[in-house]
Amino acid sequence: MNTKVTEQKKTIPVYDARSGMNRDVEVINRTDEGWQEMLTPEQFRITRKKGTEPPFTGKYHDYKGDGIYECVCCGTDLFDSKTKFDSKTGWPSFWAPIAPQNVTYRVDTSLFMARTEVLCIRCGAHLGHVFYDGPPPTHRRYCMNSASLLFVPRAGFD
Repeated sequence: MNTKVTEQKKTIPVYDARSGMNRDVEVINRTDEGWQEMLTPEQFRITRKKGTEPPFTGKYHDYKGDGIYECVCCGTDLFDSKTKFDSKTGWPSFWAPIAPQNVTYRVDTSLFMARTEVLCIRCGAHLGHVFYDGPPPTHRRYCMNSASLLFVPRAGFD
């Protein structure tokens, strides 16, 4: 008996800042080789190998533009500049993601400590970590790597 197996693509809802609504998108799974073809070596090291850029070196750590920060790997909207603040740590910091469903979390026990890793829900890119020492209203500090983000000016939403 010959059985044909079809692979169903998994879809998930993510918030889209341009429309202000949720939309269903396909989860993205690529091999390391596939990611290396589309990312710079630094973006690959950070997003796919869970690296961290040195403090005060990323292009967004002190950037003040008005807009949205997307995942550099898949374009999912992650953070709004309205939630960005100067944490004085050398990394771009936000007090909340653009929508809870656009990120996921994992316990990270590397470096002999327990931290909460933040990942893109759609492609699993390592973004950074969240700490519980941020400003109101959430008291959280989403400490992100610039190399994992792509800034899109709000004026470019049209």
